[in-house]
Amino acid sequence: MAKTVEELRAEYATKEKILEVKDLVIKFSLRGDVLTAIREASLDLYKGESLCIVGESGSGKSVLTKSFMGMLDANGWVESGSILYEGQDLAKYKTEREWLRIRGKEIAMVFQDPMTALNPLRTVGRQIQEAVELHQGLRGRPAKEAVYELLEQVGIDDPVRRYKQYPFEFSGGMRQRVVIAIALACKPKILICDEPTTALDVSIQAQILELLTQMQKAYNLTLIYITHDLGVVAHVADRVAVMYAGEIVEVGLAEEIFYNPKHPYTINLLSSLPQLGVKGQDLFAIRGTPPSLFKEIQGDAFAPRNPMALKIDFLHRPPYFEVSPTHKAKTWLLDPRAPKVELPEAIRLLQSKWGDDVVADA
Repeated sequence: MAKTVEELRAEYATKEKILEVKDLVIKFSLRGDVLTAIREASLDLYKGESLCIVGESGSGKSVLTKSFMGMLDANGWVESGSILYEGQDLAKYKTEREWLRIRGKEIAMVFQDPMTALNPLRTVGRQIQEAVELHQGLRGRPAKEAVYELLEQVGIDDPVRRYKQYPFEFSGGMRQRVVIAIALACKPKILICDEPTTALDVSIQAQILELLTQMQKAYNLTLIYITHDLGVVAHVADRVAVMYAGEIVEVGLAEEIFYNPKHPYTINLLSSLPQLGVKGQDLFAIRGTPPSLFKEIQGDAFAPRNPMALKIDFLHRPPYFEVSPTHKAKTWLLDPRAPKVELPEAIRLLQSKWGDDVVADA
């Protein structure tokens, strides 16, 4: 039986934070100019949860999570803010030696395209075994046995034969399972999944998501999903963080975000769901384009695209307003002085599908 929103809030009141991002600013030097990719982003991650980070391409989802592992490109740097993990501020790490204590062993990543993540000239088994040897300290036959076990755990049959094969001999779904096996070989506490199902067909997507859920339970993982696919979010998320123009504009329980969105960008994003389309009518689309991150943004970054924008949105950046203990959003519409705004028909349709009692809780 599904838990109510109130029960989920009570659970989160006792959960332990595993990672805290506070006012993080990340910049890149490009062609003699400076781009601010992450603009004072703040986010808490709780042990054992599945957090989905959603937003348009270029919103900063991948950049934010790569900063947790010291994987920013050479022209990028943390300008200010903190990334607190088990008493350490990862934002202050500068050397590869420091990051090797975190990368893989503590925080690992499953990349979007498994074909580019795997070495085409080395067998699949050897690539997994490298991670086993580095992070588990095993050698020889014990290391190989650990690889066989990992292959079986991620759903690859006949591991002895598959160990000797190359990535091109695997299907896209099988390669993604191999990449997951490599990440699990590191025995991380946090696993970041960067668009893990984008290149896969629908049936294989469901299998990979189910596999990640199983591995989360088996390895006691905390999962971060990076995605623009709200269908994936609905399937796996405990909580959702919505990113726009380098900042987190809304964060809350999945139920709160889907059925009681507060930021205009979240509302527009949900209204764009194809499932909410009406036969004979055009699908909803967010007008305009995201702002240039080379320039300083005044006010709410979404204001120029927001049909509900207030005058203050163009002048002052909104703070976080608390909707509930687990739900907050950066929008002046939550200010007590703001006019009441009716949610669009698409969101009301979502609410009616969920049920009025649960929506009232949210």
